[in-house]
Amino acid sequence: MNHISVKVDGTTYEDEVEPRLLLVHYLRDRLGLTGTPIGCDTGNCGACTVDVDGESVKSCSVLAVQTDGSTVTTIQGLESAGEQHPLQDAFHRQHALQCGYCTPGMIMAARDLLAENPDPSPDDVRQALEGNLCRCTGYQNIVRAVLAAAGELRRRKAPPAPEDGASRDVAPAGTAATAAQSDTRGKKASV
Repeated sequence: MNHISVKVDGTTYEDEVEPRLLLVHYLRDRLGLTGTPIGCDTGNCGACTVDVDGESVKSCSVLAVQTDGSTVTTIQGLESAGEQHPLQDAFHRQHALQCGYCTPGMIMAARDLLAENPDPSPDDVRQALEGNLCRCTGYQNIVRAVLAAAGELRRRKAPPAPEDGASRDVAPAGTAATAAQSDTRGKKASV
């Protein structure tokens, strides 16, 4: 058994775990955080994607002992003060789910994208989510949802409009998208 100390969704846990225990099983079975589904158990589908120290990872490909000293955020940790994260809200409003099994992983991978690129193009979104599989949808509404959430997050961070009615120069949506996106976006299999 190995001792770990890990902060999950804002709560610090001290536990003894077997060295071979996968993070997804630790989250679900030990902590009761069943919002992270077990999909393929091989790192192919992305349903179990969570955030570990600011990086999206597939929790079926990470051992719980590897997260010792880390901060983990699951889909259940996105809600703040009783309000859904803009991605959660956008997925609902844009009808970006059917069975919902892949949705937690899609949202967590999209959150990682938007942290690095707050104004992605549709192609940026597709590239970031290529390691997350959905067997129900045609992905169009998922892309729309991520773009809608990006717009909402930018709106929330925008400075207030000038009170004197003076105009500001505002770049059109999509112009801040960077070409230097990592080729491994959405495909990360380990911490």
